[in-house]
Amino acid sequence: MVKIATFAKPETFRNNYTTHMMTTIESRKSNIRRELILLILTFQIASCIGQVKEKTDKDARGNEINTQPINSNQSTTFPQIHTNLNGMVREFVRAMYQDKKGNYWFGTNGNGIIRYDGDTLARVIVQQSPQWLAIRKIIEDKEGNIWFGTSSGLVKYDGKNYITYSTEVGLQDEEIWGLAIDSKGQIWVGSVGGVSHFDGQKFTPFELPNTVVENANPMLSIKGAGGFVEDNDGNMWINNDGNGIFKYKDGAFIHLTKGNGLTDNNAGVGLKASDGDIWIGSFNGGVSKFDGNTFINFTQDGIIEGLETGGFCEDRQGNIWFTAEGLGVYKYDGVKFTLYTTEDGLTSNVVLSIFEDNKGQLWFGTWQGLCIFDGEKFVNARDKEPWTN
Repeated sequence: MVKIATFAKPETFRNNYTTHMMTTIESRKSNIRRELILLILTFQIASCIGQVKEKTDKDARGNEINTQPINSNQSTTFPQIHTNLNGMVREFVRAMYQDKKGNYWFGTNGNGIIRYDGDTLARVIVQQSPQWLAIRKIIEDKEGNIWFGTSSGLVKYDGKNYITYSTEVGLQDEEIWGLAIDSKGQIWVGSVGGVSHFDGQKFTPFELPNTVVENANPMLSIKGAGGFVEDNDGNMWINNDGNGIFKYKDGAFIHLTKGNGLTDNNAGVGLKASDGDIWIGSFNGGVSKFDGNTFINFTQDGIIEGLETGGFCEDRQGNIWFTAEGLGVYKYDGVKFTLYTTEDGLTSNVVLSIFEDNKGQLWFGTWQGLCIFDGEKFVNARDKEPWTN
């Protein structure tokens, strides 16, 4: 049953740390695995100059690609109610994207990159990357290159090859959480070790101010940056792990914290809506938005429930969708909030990602598989897109 938000005070519920703790532990494990892999590779007689990952096969469109056979019997961490992309997703899909050519890209939490090119659904093998590879962000530049922010570096797909950039070529840290392209075409990379600018050739460190809130409680690192959004005035909003948000333009910073508008210092700017509003999620403070003048704190004001929020997406009708950990997903139509749950067909009330494809279908990556909302109902993704089965 669809639930319409009222102005009643939200009940206090348990803040779920599971996703963050699992991700942190697995990220550290991936670093150890990466070091072992690199050690082994030093004894192999093979060239990897320039970090270019050579492919061995070609896809249906002639692009070079190295894929892994589908394992439909792979065991999963969580019971899969809806499709897990024919057994290729062990945990969940963290990032989804459809590029200008119509290819679907799925970034998993541990199983790397999965692509559907209109003919074949396959896992992409980025050579010399660790077996456990998390994909946090997927973006596309104006030239059509696809960029992936991963737990083991920055990866670019140029239509033929996958090129990996690591600390060896200037990246501050290989554990990437934020990735964006600004209006000038500059790439912003946020990692556990800080922020970098990348022009396609070299990385330039971008230093955030040393100002730190009292009793800062970062999830991974006080230097860490987890996301970027550029507003209509050209300000870049930068998430700083446990230290609020920095707003930057022309060499000047404004530090946004719980003391001057945010609901929580563990906050993350998630979306610039088509009307210019900036939407912000958090780990402990729910959802708010900035309309250019003031912050409106929907959770703090008792309009909606849910302390841990994120995964923002604006659909083609202008509705704002976002996740509320353990509760389901909200839709805001500009007037009211509607909460959707498993009672409405949602796979799970724990949703990690939301994405709209070129057909106007909304995809939801959950702990228990992928589902699609077609404008009327939630269904197993394979019912709408049989190739996901």
